[in-house]
Parts: sequence; C-alpha cells; structure tokens
Amino acid sequence: MLLSQINDPCDLKKLSVDQLPTLAEEVRKFLIEKLSVTGGHLASNLGVVELTIALHYCYNSPQDKFIFDVGHQAYVHKILTGRMDRFDSLRQHNGLCGFVKRNESEHDVWEAGHSSTSLSAAMGMALARDLKGEDNKVVAIIGDGALTGGMAFEALNHIGHEKKDMMVILNDNEMSIAPNVGAVHNYLTKIRSDRNYLRAKDEVEQLLKKIPAIGGKLAKTVEKFKDSLKYMMLSGILFEELGFKYLGPVDGHDVEGLIEAFTQSNNVKGPVLVHVLTTKGKGYSPAEKDSIKWHGISPYKIESGQLLKAVGNPTYTDVFGQTLIELGEQDERIVAVTPAMPGGSGLLKFAERFPDRMIDVGIAEQHAATMCAALAMEGMKPVYAVYSTFMQRAYDQIVHDICRHNANVMFAIDRAGFVGADGETHQGVFDIAFLRHVPNIVLMMPKDENELRHMMKTALEYNDGPIAYRYPRSSVPGVQLDEVLTPIPIGTWETVREGDGPIVIAVGPMIQIAEEAANTLKRDGIYLNIVNARFIKPLDETMLLQLAKYNRQMIVMEEACDAGSLGGAVLEFYAKQGIAGLDISLMGIPDRFIEHGSVKDQLQEVGLTAEKLVEKVRSYRAGQKFAFTQKANQ
Repeated sequence: MLLSQINDPCDLKKLSVDQLPTLAEEVRKFLIEKLSVTGGHLASNLGVVELTIALHYCYNSPQDKFIFDVGHQAYVHKILTGRMDRFDSLRQHNGLCGFVKRNESEHDVWEAGHSSTSLSAAMGMALARDLKGEDNKVVAIIGDGALTGGMAFEALNHIGHEKKDMMVILNDNEMSIAPNVGAVHNYLTKIRSDRNYLRAKDEVEQLLKKIPAIGGKLAKTVEKFKDSLKYMMLSGILFEELGFKYLGPVDGHDVEGLIEAFTQSNNVKGPVLVHVLTTKGKGYSPAEKDSIKWHGISPYKIESGQLLKAVGNPTYTDVFGQTLIELGEQDERIVAVTPAMPGGSGLLKFAERFPDRMIDVGIAEQHAATMCAALAMEGMKPVYAVYSTFMQRAYDQIVHDICRHNANVMFAIDRAGFVGADGETHQGVFDIAFLRHVPNIVLMMPKDENELRHMMKTALEYNDGPIAYRYPRSSVPGVQLDEVLTPIPIGTWETVREGDGPIVIAVGPMIQIAEEAANTLKRDGIYLNIVNARFIKPLDETMLLQLAKYNRQMIVMEEACDAGSLGGAVLEFYAKQGIAGLDISLMGIPDRFIEHGSVKDQLQEVGLTAEKLVEKVRSYRAGQKFAFTQKANQ
C-alpha cells in the first residue's frame, strides 16, 4: 500500500505522478472505513482528495502555508501530515480534532470553524511574509459556498488591490452544506458550462500577436476586441477585474491536471485564482447521491450507507421545524430566514409547504439579520433560524439594525449550549452574554419540547420588539405535547419542584440535571427548590425578591459562559436592589474554550452534572453544621 508509506509530506514527493491516483483511492478507502466508526465530515473530504494530494506534492508545508476555509475539509491534509494513526479518535474527547488545529501539527497554520475567513488570513500571512523578507508560498483553499460570505469579498477586494503573490484555490462543488444560492453561484455555473474558454482565449491571443503593428487607433481597437472577447466568454472575468489571474476551470479529480495548473500559477506574479471543480462525496455512492446528509455524518454501515444512530426522541430542531409549519398555517406573515442551513435548522419541510416564505440567503448571517429587520418593519413576522455559533457573525446587525430599531424579529437560536464533536469553534455558549446586555430584546430558553412550542407561540404573539428562543442540539425529553399553544407571560419563571432546601435556578437542559440531583439529595433528607428560569431577559424580579426572603443557599445553573450570563444577571439584580448577604454560587462554563468530545464529556469537564450539584449542596450543608458547632462552643 502506498498510503502506509506516507508519514510526512516529504514521503509523498518520493512517489511518481502516475502513482498519485492510486494513493487517492487508498485515501478514500481509509476515510470511508474510519468515519464509518467515528462519524465526521465525510462528503466534503472525499471531494478534496486529489486536490490535497496535489497541493502537498507541489508545495512544501509548513514553510508554504495552506489555509483551509472552515477546516472541515482538511482530513486528507491531516492524513498526509502524519496523523493517520489518530483517526480512531477523530472528534472524540482528547482525540483528533475535526477541524484544523494549530496545537496538533506544525502543518496546521490557521484554525477556522466558520466560513469565509481564509482569504483574509492568507492576505495577512502574505503581508507578514513580505515584511519579513521571506519567499514562501501562501495558498488559501475556499469553497464556492464560503465565497458567498461578505468577508470573502472584502478580502478579494483588498488582495486584488495589493497584488501580493498568493494563490486562491476555489474548490467549486456547487455546495456549501445546502445547495448554494445567489448571483455568485449562478456566475460560477456559467463558468462551469463553458470549459472551452481557456482554449478559445489562447487561440485568439495568439492570433492577435501575429497582427503587425498597424497604428495606434487600430491597436486600441484590437485591445478592445480582446476585452470584449473576455466578457463574451465570461470565464473568470469577475476575478480578473478584481485583480486576479484566473486559471480554470480545472478537473479537481485529475491529479496531473491539478499539478500542471499549480505549476502554471507559480509563474504568475501577483494573486492567482485557480478554479477547481470537484464532486462532494466523490467515490462513495451514498455520499455522492446525498451530499447534504453526508456532509456531517454519524457512524454508518459502509456497504449500505445505513446510519447506525439509535432511534430515539426527535430533536429540538425537529420540534421547531414542525411547530413553525403549524404557526405558518395560522399566520401568513411568518417568513423563515436562514444563512445556508435549511436542513440543519429544520426548515426543509417548511420550505416545501411555504416555498415563497422560506429564504436561504447563503452564508451571509449579517445580510440575513438586517433583511429580517426590514421585513419586520414592513409588517411581516420574520423568524431568523440560526445556530448560536453562527449568530455571532451578525452581532453588529443585531445591535444596530434589529434591537436599536426595536424590530419585531423572532430569533430561533439552534445549537445553544454544548455541541459535542464540532468543538470549540461551534459551542453555543456565548449568545446569552452577547444578547442579554442589548436593549429591547427578550431572551427565552425552554426546559422541554412542550415549552419550546409555547415559546414559539409567545414570540409570534409578541409585538413589542425582538424576541429570541434558544434550544439545544440534543433530543427532547419526550414529554406530552399540549394541543393548544398559549403565550407565556413575558418575564415569568416557574417553580418546577417545591422544597425547603437550597434553591436551584436552572435554565434549559439544566432543569433535568437539577431534577436528577434532587432525587439523590432527597435520600439525604434534603429537598431542593428548583426554579425554571425560562426568561433570561427580562428576569422574573417578583420571584427573585421572594426567593431572597427565604435566605437559603442559591445556585444558578446554566450551560453557558459564566461571564455575562444568567448568573451574572441574578447577582446584578440583587446588587441593584441593595440586597446583601445572600449565599449565591454559579455553576456555568469557566472563562476558556471547551474543546471537542461528546456533550456528556464537555458537561463533565466543566462540572455541570447532577453529581457536582449534589456535591456542592452536601459540602455547603457540612460547612453550615461546622460553623454552627464552632459558634456553640465559643
């Protein structure tokens, strides 16, 4: 086997070009076998096998910098840079990361779990190289889906202006996760359909060179003719007008052709864009047929493609999608908006039922937010369905265009809390902190699927500004669903378990953990009082004042960062009320990024477990008894 001989990119260069297609097939087989056990991003990596091999064959990593946009298509890069033996631990706790990771390898020079960052990073590295007087290559690999992000265009504009030596590889598979949308997608489609462009362009240029010098006016006419031809032929004009030398389209599964294109690009001064056409899921039939499903996949049977995931309760995303259809039937003003995540956000069935009221803007979170503000101002009821981690990218628009205008936008914040194997770049643990302090917004989180449905009704009936409901990635508890949906009074909490013991103020999935701890402590004769803090903003001030009167140990539990979250809000409230002397402790996420693993591993790592809550209550009780004994002996 050739693959077993590759422990470093230097080993790859010992092979002949004729051997590389065989190596590519071995890499594909390796990926299909390993990911059938661990799960992971299969389709995107199968699509870049030859591309990654050609890059490492032509260039010298890590001296030459490979910057992968998003980074979930870098599995082949990991294999070729000495990490093949760690793939059994892919995306597991303390195992190999599913994205590029700087502390894993010197060959990983840029980390990203969000799209459209590679071009800006490449420009920064090219600038640094020139300022230091070095001569290494800088190569950015960006997908056509990521190219729809506004940040990518900002970088393209700057790169074309500065004209630094660097190469951009446009990995064009007509997909991001969902099918691409927009004018850029349509433009690239035109390029794909005209594969004879380079040959025709070269032939005309050769013909023009044979025309003798015939005077200034005619020379200008000839030059205009060249420009006109470029525009008629379409290919690469957008990029060439931005200052790039355009090469392609190139077959992304032809290693020899890729090597030839990269060799050609090395002879060009200034920025070069190599347009590479790939097939997502290449070489594995189930992934080729449904690259959306196989973008990020759980373990599966290789022969059939059947997923091994155990059948269980639906997810919160499933419940959101179905409930939105029900509400859409009742109110024609509802418009669903998503930034390239119709499947992940549970909106595919809504799109089938209401095609005119489902808007996928591509990877453009900022645009989506401002558009929602305008929709709301014109009397519609926009639902901005977005992952918590991706909503970060629209922060300015949320503040400036939605909240400042007090626009009646509904936020459906998916993947709130820990997300498991995707790890630190995708954790949905910051949205409470960056939303809570913004004026006008209402922020909710349900304890179960039934409460989520009522919160969605609450948001629809609310007309006084922006309102958000956030929910986790996990399966729902499986409670009974009410047939009739009724709005929940804004800013009201509920007591879900009465008790004369410590008070646990919990939100979302922490309610179930608090209940589990309560059942354990009950055997000790300790009866927790559990409060469902379903409104993170505004707080239930009436209940908080009542709880203060009990003067008991108070614990705030949340699957969110401690800084700026619900616990901080509770402390701020009591401070403003001048209420001192309360014993309040916080159980949240400490001030650091939590890496990949299962959600259970992540909760264990930060101590958000029933066992830790029990331990905290028991140690507090023991401390109380010790203090009482000491006082009695004095």
